[in-house]
Amino acid sequence: MQPIRTFNVSPSLPASLEPLRQLAYNLYWDWNTEIKELFKRLDRDLWEATRHNPVALLARVSQSRLQEVAADDGFLAHMERALGELNAYMHDRSWYKHKRADRVGKECFAYFCAEFGLVDCLPIYSGGLGVLAGDHLKSASDLGLPLVAVGLLYQKGYFAQYLNAEGWQQERYPVNDFHNIPVQLERKPDGTELRVAVEYPGRMVYARVWRVQVGVVPLYLLDTNIEPNSAYDQDITDALYGGDLDTRIHQEIMLGIGGFRALEALGHKPSVYHMNEGHSGFLILEHMRVLMQRDKLSFVEAKQVAQSTQIFTTHTPVSAGFDLFPPDKTMYYVGHYADVYGLNKDEFMGLGREDATALESPFSMAALAMKTSSFVNGVAKLHGVVSREMFQNMWKDVPIDEVPITSVTNGVHARSCVAKSVQELYDRYLGPEWSERSIEDPIWHKIDAIPDEELWRNHEHSRSEMVVYVRDRIVSHLKERSATLAEINHAQEALDPSVLTIGFARRFATYKRATLFLRNLDRIKEIMVGNKGRKVQFAIAGKAHPKDIPGKALIRDIVHFTRTEGMNSVVFVPDYDIYVSRVMVAGCDIWLNTPRRPHEASGTSGMKAAMNGLPNLSILDGWWDEADYVKTGWPIGHGELYSDEAYQDEVEANSFYDLLEQEIVPLFYDRDKEGLPRKWIAKMKDAIRLNCPTFNTARMLRDYATIGYFPASDRNHVVTDNSYQAGKDLAHWKEKMLQHWDDLKIHTVDVSAPEDINVNQSISVKSLIQLGSLEPHDVQVELYKGAVDTNGKITDADTAVMTYQGRDGAGNSLYTSEIAYSASGLQGLSLRVLPHNVHLSNPYELGLIRWA
Repeated sequence: MQPIRTFNVSPSLPASLEPLRQLAYNLYWDWNTEIKELFKRLDRDLWEATRHNPVALLARVSQSRLQEVAADDGFLAHMERALGELNAYMHDRSWYKHKRADRVGKECFAYFCAEFGLVDCLPIYSGGLGVLAGDHLKSASDLGLPLVAVGLLYQKGYFAQYLNAEGWQQERYPVNDFHNIPVQLERKPDGTELRVAVEYPGRMVYARVWRVQVGVVPLYLLDTNIEPNSAYDQDITDALYGGDLDTRIHQEIMLGIGGFRALEALGHKPSVYHMNEGHSGFLILEHMRVLMQRDKLSFVEAKQVAQSTQIFTTHTPVSAGFDLFPPDKTMYYVGHYADVYGLNKDEFMGLGREDATALESPFSMAALAMKTSSFVNGVAKLHGVVSREMFQNMWKDVPIDEVPITSVTNGVHARSCVAKSVQELYDRYLGPEWSERSIEDPIWHKIDAIPDEELWRNHEHSRSEMVVYVRDRIVSHLKERSATLAEINHAQEALDPSVLTIGFARRFATYKRATLFLRNLDRIKEIMVGNKGRKVQFAIAGKAHPKDIPGKALIRDIVHFTRTEGMNSVVFVPDYDIYVSRVMVAGCDIWLNTPRRPHEASGTSGMKAAMNGLPNLSILDGWWDEADYVKTGWPIGHGELYSDEAYQDEVEANSFYDLLEQEIVPLFYDRDKEGLPRKWIAKMKDAIRLNCPTFNTARMLRDYATIGYFPASDRNHVVTDNSYQAGKDLAHWKEKMLQHWDDLKIHTVDVSAPEDINVNQSISVKSLIQLGSLEPHDVQVELYKGAVDTNGKITDADTAVMTYQGRDGAGNSLYTSEIAYSASGLQGLSLRVLPHNVHLSNPYELGLIRWA
């Protein structure tokens, strides 16, 4: 029976407990142990049953229990402390105010992402990208950045995982009850729902807007499951990464275009738009449309203004990972923007093609974002190198190390991933600000002040807690599928809380090689059994994409091993989520990662483990390639690349076994007379000291702000001031440069030096250049010098700007410079001309370069 009317019924809280509602709806509780303990205190069993969801907890706790705590002075005092901490936090975010005192209240940074992993009771994420986005918001809040975020509120979110009797991953999709999770509807002043409308072929689709408060940062999530949308359109926000290519483009239109309109409807005026991956790239189309229709800019002017203020982060190390839409599908869904811009089909499609002249190529969301952003970055130093190689053809003739894609290495939010007992240890010995301090801060020298015994006993307690939790979780899932009593009894004895435990938890994609440790079964079984009682065990978790059959097969292979030969020393923990991750990164002893280099863009689970004092054991890929992998763990291999994958697996599996046998196991079990592994503890302390401040989202957000947000916001101020005059001028200057660049000719380059010279010997260089219709201030002439490699190419180049000296009688421009070489050997010299304008974000923005 359908209701004739619905009501949203809120918990009936006694007046003295009203602050609980305020505390529940700000996710600050997730990284504040005082607030989290308050909700546990209200009803510990219900806290666990609701997946650590304070909103659902308040909805389900009995009225008698509420009345009981309303009269409990101890509980009320705890609540007042928690409320005081929230209020102090909300009003004391000072890093941004200190850095941008003159810009406070004048700028806003909008962060778009398809998924956000914030807390386990809000399952609208699939893995690392979403958890990184969630940590991004938390640290933006900690630093007080004026950031707002936009995503989609999925009715089902990502799947919950369970295993059938054969060990195959199965999926179920629990429905999110929006009225019992920490989200709130945005409403207009008259109390009605705030809605945005987005054009789709032949109809309008409407979305309401929900807000998740993440400290001081609002996250706005769009939801299409409303009337008057059709059943199909209501399902646009049904499931994360669900459906076919049409579903994907429907979602990305709503995220980008709908998200842009939602911010406008809410009154936000972003000075920077940050696209975290290409899923939100369609916001660019809407941004340019608004600038043209509202502010009367031409297309080239609108494109320039938008580009000046947009930044793009790519997390993908392989081209196949980017969203590509066929030309006809692209035009069908968003081709109406071409009419607004006055572009034909090929011109419009060229916005999203790496090579605009490749007329049959699909529309790439990554190419669209890169072409219309002033700042592009990968998520680790190695990933930056890989990205420059992948997209070098978009900047033809630009040396690969100068392709304008930089890197900001990922981090993790310390207060979210470090176990409560470990946080208390750091608070006690390092001070309460450790989670935001940089590597240069002297507090990190205080790590040695933590007594070895206290650190070790604390870690042993975390390992024991993990073992208990893992057993309970496995037993619970076995009971759900009506497993035999023998299986349940077996699970209740899984893992040994005193044994060296290796953790592996991540998405089960084949390139991550989750089963590499099983390549030589005889050898790994011998290692696990141990010599003289020095045993080794493995805790493994992770999900495969529902359509990834090879990934599911890896899970099945591990489960089969646990049942036949694992001897309770290998467990697979089902339904990996944020909470399981937190238990494992605190309770394991080593964190294992075995991707095929360079396919891991960054990886963050190992960072979380390191913050809890765990050494890492990993292939030199992603973030681990730039960490101190000797002091804080062990590298598998030396960063080699292989063409034969089977040979690679053999070599790296043997390296893994060798490290376990020869270094790791002996170090872990080498105990002194007090039972302490002193050398192992020293490695734990190095992991904390060197990795905690470095691979931390506090550092990451400071990097994004300093080299991304602040410069882009300043450009926005420049190009929009005085009715967009600077933006218009820059757009027309670019048109001039593109039109007349081919007129530029380098006639002569005269070098006053013999072939054999000495280090630091001065060399005079002069060049005659025909600028045609261009002016000297339009260009920058540079000498490009460096060592010559075996392929005859200049490497590790330095540049020297040449000085304009005037024109000769034929109208050619004369440039001169004095240079010297600081190194011996075969050195090379070339000359190049680049566009020059003070408002360019980088000299390669136009893709123009002329070499001698």
